[in-house]
Amino acid sequence: MTYRIFTMYDVVMAISKKHEFSKAEIKVAEFAKALGHPARVAILKVLAKHNFCLCGDLVEELPLAQSTVSQHLKALQEVGLIQCKIDGPRSCYCVDRKVLAEFTDFFGTFLKGTLKKAEECCDNMKC
Repeated sequence: MTYRIFTMYDVVMAISKKHEFSKAEIKVAEFAKALGHPARVAILKVLAKHNFCLCGDLVEELPLAQSTVSQHLKALQEVGLIQCKIDGPRSCYCVDRKVLAEFTDFFGTFLKGTLKKAEECCDNMKC
């Protein structure tokens, strides 16, 4: 049996460097992670189309089990992209349009700036 001795360096490297990024960068990464599954994108599209839905409505419209839809709803809710209102035994979900607009603005600005720099970079290269 072999044993691994951890040094202080190992411990420091395991600590997240998340705090070294701006709040906006962290937030857009959280949004991107939440939208990193096609089921979540589909759920967001359905909610935007209908303004609000019950979990059962989403299950009827998507090829997913109720428990799977609930897990994806929870992930979207944790980053604030959707809201949930509980009405007795039912949960009603809707897109948080303010948060979605913030994400869209930030991501749009990011993409425009990145694409412009990429064009300049590619134009200057002699490939």
